Amino acid sequence: MQMMNDIETRTDIDLLMRVFYERALSDEVIGYIFNDVAKLDLQIHLPIIGDFWESLLFGTRAYQSHGRNPMMVHKALHLKERLTPEHFKRWLNIFEFSVDEEFAGAMADFIKMRANAIASQFQRFLN
Repeated sequence: MQMMNDIETRTDIDLLMRVFYERALSDEVIGYIFNDVAKLDLQIHLPIIGDFWESLLFGTRAYQSHGRNPMMVHKALHLKERLTPEHFKRWLNIFEFSVDEEFAGAMADFIKMRANAIASQFQRFLN
């Protein structure tokens, strides 16, 4: 069995985001939210979400340059299409599966823990 690396660089984050969004966009439960409601353009979104996770994992200030508040971005989405606990659960399942398929280690565990905390925060904020 091959040893898996931990998340160590921005390149690792970018790989994880590509793997995750490939799955999420084609998912039967939440894919439509990304495609039809948010009309997500990955060319634009991937560098931004990469900056978000880079800031969280490595303490950079990359995400601040975008002048965005993730809560407000998701609130605007929630006003168009109610984001349900099932949606968040599915997002987390795909996210954690994507992490576990690509990485193992302290940072991989940390990003999953943060994703769970963020999903809980968003749900409390939106409901």
